[in-house]
Amino acid sequence: MPLPVHGRHVVLRAFRRDELDLLVDGRGADRPGSRRRLTELIEHSGRLWRGRIELAVEAEGRLVGDAQARQPEHCLPPGVYEIGISLFAEADRGKGYGRDAVELLTTHLFAERAAERVQASTAVHNRAMRAVLKRLEFREEGVMRAFMPSAAGARDDFALYAVTRDEWRPRRR
Repeated sequence: MPLPVHGRHVVLRAFRRDELDLLVDGRGADRPGSRRRLTELIEHSGRLWRGRIELAVEAEGRLVGDAQARQPEHCLPPGVYEIGISLFAEADRGKGYGRDAVELLTTHLFAERAAERVQASTAVHNRAMRAVLKRLEFREEGVMRAFMPSAAGARDDFALYAVTRDEWRPRRR
């Protein structure tokens, strides 16, 4: 299952150079140095680089978000990846794009990257992402209290989910 990977609703693929402005806007990354860092990200997109695999999420022929698999050196054991996904526009949520992207990325990690465990965390109040993970049979393993700094200056609790190679049953078969 090499890249690109086609699902029901989305395609996971490497970013293209002409998507820099869309990526900057989508990530809200207009801080000094962001364009340089995102240009580097695009150059290495689609392969493991600096402990990350960065992928474009395409739907209806356009960039709608991004997905990442992280395996930072000395932070996670071999065979363990943490994933994340972001859909840039509110209008693209609720269409199955996120679920499809999580399923494709998880399947890719088990099939192509020798993953033994894939985990994801999300804010406790992010009901949509939690529902996606539960539908895909990730197991909730607990809540990490005061885990992530929030825009308001407080810290949000995050729920941790995971699935192992032996448990993974992608619905696409």
